[in-house]
Amino acid sequence: MNLLDIFLKGGFIMWPILLSSIIGLAVSIDRFIMLRKAKINVPAFMVRIRGFIKKKDISGAISYCMQEKSPVANIVRKGLKKYKYGHDRVKDAIENAGSQEISKLEKGLSVLASVAGIAPLLGFLGTVTGMIQAFMTIQDLAGAANPSDLAGGIWEALITTAFGLIIGIPAFALYNYFLSAVKKLVGEMETVANDVIDVIQDGGKDEAEIDDEIEMEL
Repeated sequence: MNLLDIFLKGGFIMWPILLSSIIGLAVSIDRFIMLRKAKINVPAFMVRIRGFIKKKDISGAISYCMQEKSPVANIVRKGLKKYKYGHDRVKDAIENAGSQEISKLEKGLSVLASVAGIAPLLGFLGTVTGMIQAFMTIQDLAGAANPSDLAGGIWEALITTAFGLIIGIPAFALYNYFLSAVKKLVGEMETVANDVIDVIQDGGKDEAEIDDEIEMEL
């Protein structure tokens, strides 16, 4: 008996389980590609951005961000576009861009979590319906059913639970992996955003303000 025969023995519940597995696989591949593109060398990126900002070469910094094509670079780029409007506008732009990038990073994770929860439940449902059919067989045979009459129906019913768990367990593991990776990226975004804002704020002070601060400290 091959895998296809085993699948068909599971009954109609196997089709929703198959559909959930396809959805989970599609979301997982999409998130893997997204995470690969989102990776960036944050220290090297910040060294370049600080250099551009300190030289007042904002157009150069924006061009560099466009080359990187990552969530971190995107929020910095959108913030720098508001550079001429002042520190507060840059901060607001970075916060808004950060919210948008986080939404993109979390896209599909709720679907993957649903697959992880629904697939095993569908498997249990298939087992319950299969057991109901087995007991109906006992009733039809007026209680004279032998073990061989029931064994086939029972193992066929348990197929759905097995397949549901086979789909649900990896989906749950992948969900936690992606969630952890997204949290790490969000942390990097916050670090870079705060650093850029600080560099812009420090660079915006003129010499008189710096002298005043020194005098106050003295």
